[in-house]
Amino acid sequence: MAADGEEQDQQTEWNQEGYQWLRRMQSRLEDVLLGKPDTVRLAMTALLAGGHLLLEDVPGVGKTVLARAFAKAVGGQFGRIQFTSDLQPADVTGGSVWDNVQRDFVYRPGPVMNHVVLADELNRTTPRTQSALLEAMEERSVTVDGTTRLLPEPFMLIATQNPLRDEGTFPLPEAQLDRFMMRLSIGYPAAADEIRMLEHRSSTGTIGSIKSLMSPEQWLELQRQAQQVHVDRSLLAYVVDIAAATRTAPQLSLGASPRASRDWVRAAQAAACMEGRGYAVPDDFKGTAVPVLSHRLVMKPQHEANGWEQASILEQMIQEFPLPRKMPTGTWRVQ
Repeated sequence: MAADGEEQDQQTEWNQEGYQWLRRMQSRLEDVLLGKPDTVRLAMTALLAGGHLLLEDVPGVGKTVLARAFAKAVGGQFGRIQFTSDLQPADVTGGSVWDNVQRDFVYRPGPVMNHVVLADELNRTTPRTQSALLEAMEERSVTVDGTTRLLPEPFMLIATQNPLRDEGTFPLPEAQLDRFMMRLSIGYPAAADEIRMLEHRSSTGTIGSIKSLMSPEQWLELQRQAQQVHVDRSLLAYVVDIAAATRTAPQLSLGASPRASRDWVRAAQAAACMEGRGYAVPDDFKGTAVPVLSHRLVMKPQHEANGWEQASILEQMIQEFPLPRKMPTGTWRVQ
């Protein structure tokens, strides 16, 4: 058995290698989604934390491009579901079909049985079909005809949706929104970045140039390592205080769930990994608060009509609850 010092050196060396993988992937994705480094970093943070990602924005700003680029970079099996109003749950999960050779019904996997699944325009299908993803998102399995089948590991769902004011959209239920670790918006690019994008797309630098940087097993190991990042107890108490405050806020009819608290901690741990640290700091929680929590909060109609927004309420709470400044000791940082 290795001595404690040797184990610590080995762990530090592995983390340095993982950090370099993350840096390379972030650089590749930023080459595809030009001018949006913060969006790329947060998207990677959510997926590194083992969560699912919801990209909400107007059409044509790069939601699908980001999802496809990440799937190519991480390798593994990729499935895409184009959600429409006539899509059925079996089109997502798969179903039993008659096999003339076996003279029996056999299961035919649906597109959800992949490592990375792009649920494109999720809110264009009916709530019945949307709910087909609930078990997959939380339990990493699907149940068809009474038989439960595990999804491949790692399993990551990247969903896109258009703004709810668009014609032909259905709002996602709160139970499904709560299963997304983060909701992000991309926004329009700056003029200089849009010019670069036009030059980029007219040359050889397309999404097809993205190559796999690691195997799904390597990404799964990175996810496991992210969950080992040290979080000081004072930061956990801070998470609980903010979650409790959302549940009693007069502007909100629904606050953050315990799942939201768990996801916030995991997102902060992954954010620390993205910075090359084996310990979380207050800024990791501050930087992930709005993407992780805001889409889970439900405004009361009267306050929403008065212009209140979930993000502004969270930011106000962060101002009211000072972040702890205590730092852990005995943890590594990549130089």
